[in-house]
Amino acid sequence: MNFLMVALGGGLGAIGRYAISLIPIKSQFPFITLFVNLLGAIFIGFIVGFAESRKMSSNTNLFLKVGFCGGFTTFSTFSLEAFNLINEKSYFLCGIYIALSIVGCLAGILVGKKLATSICG
Repeated sequence: MNFLMVALGGGLGAIGRYAISLIPIKSQFPFITLFVNLLGAIFIGFIVGFAESRKMSSNTNLFLKVGFCGGFTTFSTFSLEAFNLINEKSYFLCGIYIALSIVGCLAGILVGKKLATSICG
């Protein structure tokens, strides 16, 4: 059952990720991946905050955190895009991308947890 929950959540997360990637933004800067990863960080923070204040089944936790968030966010794409920026000698953009991704995602988790705490008590 655990594998099924992860697979179902991962499939839905991947579909969501793909749907967002269809937004027609043409830029050297990887805005879509940054947006997806920031949104995923907020969501996983919310899930953690919700789980701390409410009873969440292990199946739901696996479905949402490991499955959905794992399928939705993408470290491998982030890494490839950072690598490509280095290859293109766009060092400044690469540095901004890495900094925004790391700091932004950490802040997103905090925002999500605070949001869950304010909603769920």
